[in-house]
Amino acid sequence: MHATVGRSYPAPRSAGGMTLLRPRAQIYESAGTGRRTRGWRAPTVGPNDGVLGSLSLLRDRSRAADRNDGFAKAIIRALVTNLIGCGITPQSSAPDPEFRARLHALWLQWTDASDADGTCEFYGQQAQAARCWLSAGEAFLRLRDRLKGDGLPVPLQVQIIEPEFCPHTYNATNGGNKIRAGIEFDPIGRRVAYWMYRQRPGDLQDIDTSQLLRVPAETVCHLYSPERPGQIRGVPRLTPALVKLRDLDTFDDATLLRQQIQNLFTGFLTRPAGAGDAELDPITGQPIETIGDRAAVGLEPGAFEELAPGEVVTFSDPPSVGDTYEGFMRQQLMGAGVAVGVPYEIFTGDLRQVNDRTVRLILGEFRRHVQELQQAFAYQVCRPIWTAWFARAILAGALQPPGGYDSDLAAWQAVKWQPHGWPYMNPVQDVEADKAAIRAGLTSRAAVLSARGENAEVIDQEQAADNARVDALELVYDSDPRKVSTAGQIQINPPA
Repeated sequence: MHATVGRSYPAPRSAGGMTLLRPRAQIYESAGTGRRTRGWRAPTVGPNDGVLGSLSLLRDRSRAADRNDGFAKAIIRALVTNLIGCGITPQSSAPDPEFRARLHALWLQWTDASDADGTCEFYGQQAQAARCWLSAGEAFLRLRDRLKGDGLPVPLQVQIIEPEFCPHTYNATNGGNKIRAGIEFDPIGRRVAYWMYRQRPGDLQDIDTSQLLRVPAETVCHLYSPERPGQIRGVPRLTPALVKLRDLDTFDDATLLRQQIQNLFTGFLTRPAGAGDAELDPITGQPIETIGDRAAVGLEPGAFEELAPGEVVTFSDPPSVGDTYEGFMRQQLMGAGVAVGVPYEIFTGDLRQVNDRTVRLILGEFRRHVQELQQAFAYQVCRPIWTAWFARAILAGALQPPGGYDSDLAAWQAVKWQPHGWPYMNPVQDVEADKAAIRAGLTSRAAVLSARGENAEVIDQEQAADNARVDALELVYDSDPRKVSTAGQIQINPPA
């Protein structure tokens, strides 16, 4: 064995039964207190204290950026479009195919009547909730029970509520429960209720905004991103980029104004003392025109006029944009996109400096990030809505339970939430790759169709219906693999 020679430290001291360690030398530059880190403010705050004190201002500024800043709006739009698309749809995993078909048909019928406000169908509500989540940091979806006589396919509707309805400044106790930031927790930390206003605070058209109502947690979906353990309220998505986007918008506006000023071809005529009293312009010989209380001299195209003795003409020379403007804007927008998690090329549409390979890398990384958001959305929104909808559909008699339903409730309620499929990057190559993977046993048709946002059972039923129809009409298409080979030849003995 070799002895290790190194720096020795004094033994730990003991005080009141506690072991105290002497501080070691700083080995991280970012933990130093020298000139480079002087003024670096990094307060020690918990996951909620650091959020709740600034939440109202962050929401207001994020919404203002989404309203007025085109780049901020494009970032939110790109996230919502890729997150929701045509909707995150349920695919039931119930063991009975006939029951699955009835279940999907009833769900599709209910989606048209899901909105308590009557303005969207369910997948439009998904997009609305996602936009509220990303721009304001969080969104609440309240499950509203309806009467059987209201004429709904299932007596349930969903109401999207902005976060201001649940005041993050409300802290109290209710019996043995603690209310923190408008959310009530039981003694073991489970959410049992949300405290909400009847109307949105700040809406001048509504009067009663003082009374808080206790809403049971099982009727509320809270959509937000808990970035730290124990965080109970959400922060707007644009938060890390708000200052940069605002400064960049101000700079861009100032640059545009400077270009407008540069295009104003202005000259200044200096006359000797006493020359301003003349009634006729010495250059044109015409009466002097004025703008306000100052004389103005017109300049004809291609004219070369002789000035009177002592008169001097100078022209304005406003600064130009320069050659670095485009590169500067691109670099700053890239920084804003990195802060929010949206590539520069996605929200600007600028693909001039990328090729097919780099586009694949950019889209691949962005789509992984979107899949993370889709998973959170499905867990916090789609899952509890499906559970409540399923139970009410059975209780209201809109869906007849099959035999053995009570013995394994979880199996009959099991569902997979399927986001929309991504478009092909290269349709020919991507389809051939899918075919090769299926034939090699690396995946299945159901898995490939699921990744495309399709349901294998629905596709099979549609193909069976197509085949039955063309057989009845004695038609042959070269897309029918039963009768035509991949080389386009009629098969003599087509498979049964």
